[in-house]
Amino acid sequence: MLSAIRSSIRAPFVSVGRLFHTTPAQSKEKFDHKRIPQDDEGVQGEKLIDLDSVLKAKQSLFPTAESDDLLFDGTPYKQLPICNIRVSHNNTIFTLTDSNGAVKVLKSCGMEGFKNTKKGTNIAAQTTAISIATKAISRGIKTVRVKVRGLGPGRLAAVKGLQMGGLDIVSVTDSTPVSWNPPRPRKARRL
Repeated sequence: MLSAIRSSIRAPFVSVGRLFHTTPAQSKEKFDHKRIPQDDEGVQGEKLIDLDSVLKAKQSLFPTAESDDLLFDGTPYKQLPICNIRVSHNNTIFTLTDSNGAVKVLKSCGMEGFKNTKKGTNIAAQTTAISIATKAISRGIKTVRVKVRGLGPGRLAAVKGLQMGGLDIVSVTDSTPVSWNPPRPRKARRL
């Protein structure tokens, strides 16, 4: 019966073999796990970096009393425009203000054309950040400081989008409100 089925199909059967290659061992000696390493084996980079000089260089990251008068593109830090980014789970809102707080440009992911749940994504935040950066550059604003407020998926993408749009970011400040006296939790569920 099997031969009748095989003769009726008449399809050529090809056997496919797997090719198996091995490479020769690179070293003939076995690694000895019980051998005790010498004193300076594996710590060559330790002597190359002077930690004190690295820490002194990092000191400039943190603001001091003189930081407000530092010049960035000829403008003191305290007079730089501020890009406020309000990030929530549903949307990301960008507001570009001058140093006094007067709004110059306002954009959100919804204004950019994203609808419903797409407004809360990091791609929407990045796209909106690029568009507000190009609008700011067309108005003559090149250097800004950034204030991020809120928790959402677009936090990092928003700052990255401002950089991709061509703005020079001098500082990033997180001004997310933290409640030290949160609301009372719900009562325990009865089982």
